[in-house]
Formats: sequence, structure tokens, C-alpha cells
Amino acid sequence: MTAKSSSSLAYYVWNSEENKFLGRTATSWCKIAVFYIVFYMCLLAFWTLCLLIFLQFLNYRNPHCDDPDRCIIGNNPGLGYRPRPPYNQIESTLIWFKQGKDGNWRHWVRELINVTESYRRVDPNAGAQLTTCGYNKNASENQFCEFKIDTLGGLCTKERNFGYDLGKPCVIIKLNKIYNWYPQVWDTVQELPREMPSVLKKRIEDDFAQQGGNIHKQNVWISCEGESAIDIENIGYVDYYPGPGMPIYYFPYTNVQGYQSPLVAVSFSDVAPGVLIRIKCKAWAKNIKHDRVYRSGSVHFEIMVD
Repeated sequence: MTAKSSSSLAYYVWNSEENKFLGRTATSWCKIAVFYIVFYMCLLAFWTLCLLIFLQFLNYRNPHCDDPDRCIIGNNPGLGYRPRPPYNQIESTLIWFKQGKDGNWRHWVRELINVTESYRRVDPNAGAQLTTCGYNKNASENQFCEFKIDTLGGLCTKERNFGYDLGKPCVIIKLNKIYNWYPQVWDTVQELPREMPSVLKKRIEDDFAQQGGNIHKQNVWISCEGESAIDIENIGYVDYYPGPGMPIYYFPYTNVQGYQSPLVAVSFSDVAPGVLIRIKCKAWAKNIKHDRVYRSGSVHFEIMVD
């Protein structure tokens, strides 16, 4: 930088003849500062007013749009499962572990413990809404049915490490929550869909027969099976706790504080070791549609036991 340009810059920063700093006098700087302070205060007041008006129309419990034909939430619930992989493999659907005392199965067990123990910690503010339900007793308005986590039996308990140390893993299945969605159930065995797995259909038929045709025990049914013939051969025996269904008295979900989603623990107690097994689980009700591409009404994961 030349001496002349350096002198020009210094003159611009401070002009001692006109008492100007960066081309403005002190009075000019005060005027522009006041202008922007007033401008941004008015902008903040306008934004706050708009927010307050918006909050007057906001319902913290009911969604503003609950029409399944117009809202993105839809009316066809999907399925979720636990345990999920570590965060560095969050996009994976593979449950892969080594069994035995020195196996690396503890992450999967911790994931399931976090899920099951959360059901034992009832929100103290939701105590008045919690009630015990049954097939002949539904929850009243502003109440929700208690899900008894101890009904997850067999190997699917914390005390038995959910079967992972023995190479007999359990997977917990839950239905995604859709506000005010209520399952439509089948009234007779003849109405059951042809594509329903034969094992599940036989289980439902036996339940119907035990009730003398009175099917008051109505559920959203759950099935899990191998995706291909090889997977079916390697998956072995599959059992469900407390059973292969979610009682309809847990529905609809209406965003009551403390609501507990019903769970089904699926026990894979006879999986072939050292083989990747692809598994699909589906929920069954009249108003649950299955779409292979979008996984509607279903969930997919893999299991591999070393």
C-alpha cells in the first residue's frame, strides 16, 4: 500500500476537519442507529403478534388436519420394531450378534430394556388417565389402557436377556400411532384374508372355536415369517407374547398424556446360526393395507446369529 492510499484510508476512517467517522458525523450515526432499533423493534412486535394469533388456533392435543384423504399422516399405520442398531449403523435393519457369555449381544438387550422399563415408569401427571382395560371394558374419554409389560413372557424378559445370550432373540413389534385411528376387525373366520399366513389363521380359528363362535376377543393381528422359502426354512419356530395380536381396546390413540402403545414380543427361538434370515412382520385388520414398496402395514428386518 502506497503512502497516498494509506493516507486516504486514514482520512476516510477519521476526518478531523469535519469530525466524521467512516463518512458520518456523530449525529448521523445516532440517527441511523435509532432508525434500525425502531425498525427491528417493530419487526419483532409484528412477528410476536402473528405468533400469538397462531397459537390461539393451535390445539396441543388434536391435529389440525385429521382427514386421511387430505392429510399427509394418512390412515394406514405402519409397524416399528426394537431393538435398533447402534447410531453409527442407524440405517441398517440387521440384528447381528454373537451368542454366548463372551458374545456382543448386550447392545441389543439394552435397547429392549429401555423400551420395556419405560412402561414401568408411569408419568405422575397421567395417573388419573391410567386405567385397566379388558375386552369387555374400554377406557373412558381422556383415559388410556395400561399395558402390562410383564405379559411379555418366555425368553422375552430382562431377566432372561431377551434370549440373546442363548442365540434365541426376541424382537418387540409395535403399531405406529395415528391419531383417532381405530381398527376394523373380522367378525367371522370366513372373512379372514386368503393371504394371511396359515399359522396365524389357524390360531385365530382356534380362538374363535374356544369362544363358541363369539369373537369378543378382537385384535389387530401380528404375523412374522421369512421372506423367501430359504428364510422360512431357517427361521424355525416363532412365538408371540402375550399373543399374536394387539387388543382393540388400546385404540384409538387420542394423544392422552402417558398413553402406552400395545406391544407384541416375537420370540425367534430356533433360528439357524450363521445364516442371514430376512423377516417380514405384518399387522392385520380390515383397514390395514399392505404395500411392499412403501412397507405399509408391515416392517422388514434381518437376523443373523453367530
